[in-house]
Amino acid sequence: MRIGVMIGADGTRQTFDDLVKGARRARKLGINDLWLANIFSFDAVNALTVIGRAVPELGLGTAVTPTYPRHPTALAQQALTAAAATDNRFVLGIGLSHKVVIEDMLGMSYDRPARHMREYLAILGPLLRGEPVSITGEQLTARGVQIDVPGARPVPLVIGGLGPVMLRLAGEMADGTNTWMVGPRTMADHIVPRLTTAAESAGRPSPCVVGGFPIVLTNNVDAAREHIAQSLTIYGQLPSYRAMLDREGVAGPADVAIVGDEKVLRKALRQLKAAGVTHFNAAIADTEKGAYKRTLEFLGDFAPKRPAKTTAERVRSG
Repeated sequence: MRIGVMIGADGTRQTFDDLVKGARRARKLGINDLWLANIFSFDAVNALTVIGRAVPELGLGTAVTPTYPRHPTALAQQALTAAAATDNRFVLGIGLSHKVVIEDMLGMSYDRPARHMREYLAILGPLLRGEPVSITGEQLTARGVQIDVPGARPVPLVIGGLGPVMLRLAGEMADGTNTWMVGPRTMADHIVPRLTTAAESAGRPSPCVVGGFPIVLTNNVDAAREHIAQSLTIYGQLPSYRAMLDREGVAGPADVAIVGDEKVLRKALRQLKAAGVTHFNAAIADTEKGAYKRTLEFLGDFAPKRPAKTTAERVRSG
């Protein structure tokens, strides 16, 4: 299981120089991957392109880029450019976002989101492999389009799939899923089995399972969980995440966070690996002075020192 660090999910404000500095530190400590959230701050694809040029060997991925504001041809062009600029270490993670963002804030229709994602993948997937596309859909169209970016190899594609329909699409039409607000039992009993079955039925390779979790190494467990509960409150209110928390049988985001000493953290990480998580994506909670630094160091020690393949290489080779 590769170990990555996620930036941006908690709304923490950092300058671009801070992002690059943090990526360098993470890689130096042994972290395998960097995942960047795409909310209302830095564009994740552009930011990772620059970071990838500055930090060799670090795996790069978006977690995740919303689909609705970007036509799949535009996102494919952007992703292939990022891949070419970073020695093909880039993984594109996409997601539907949420009705409150797409419809209420942006004024776009959120009607039939599964249909939207299926048509999006039908266009985006082939383009990321350098193939031509001619599709006229109900919501999206791309006729006679092919994107040729010199130096870019096929870009791995994962989607933010949580429910049964989205997990089926992730297995059939993408290279895996990228989760958030999913507890360990739900990961083992719902996410991994449904995704794996869909991939096998479609004759696709074993899928990637990117599991995003709040995590902190601390002895002040109660205070840390209270901090996480406050900083991540919104995620317990959004319908798709709320459904996963309810499936797990917990009250809120703090209850799926990995919080405790080294023994607790190691046990939780090994449990996730056994459940089928291939990429752990750590949203480190800076709950007290020194918490971020020591958690990052712990994760660097836990990470495989010589992983056989980057995420991109694993997906391309099957």
